[in-house]
Amino acid sequence: MVTREDVQNWLERLDAGTLDVREVEPGLWIARSPDGAEVVVNFAPPVVILRVRVMELPNKEPGRSELFRQLLEFNARDLVHGSYGLEGDHVVLTDTLELENLDYNEFEASFDSITLALASHYSALAPFKEA
Repeated sequence: MVTREDVQNWLERLDAGTLDVREVEPGLWIARSPDGAEVVVNFAPPVVILRVRVMELPNKEPGRSELFRQLLEFNARDLVHGSYGLEGDHVVLTDTLELENLDYNEFEASFDSITLALASHYSALAPFKEA
């Protein structure tokens, strides 16, 4: 099974070592990419969770309904790893991976999928952000 140290080493390897990675508590890291995306990585056996806070929910309709529809469409057609969801008043993008047979390639694919989704979906989600 994958250990906490394995995850730490994998985080240091991602993006050819260009990520700013800091462990905020044992088994919980924040990985900031050069473009500013902050992915929280939580080692919580038997899984590791990758999560990024995307935006606050709009306060008014019809913005919320349109946003929810857009997120569901992204989940259905664009995401290979993870999905959009709600956490309190925030939209999050999350992926959960089982540690038992996890390898670096799968971990990297999940991380890359999340950061790529953020970059490619930004223009579609930007109109829903409130000023």
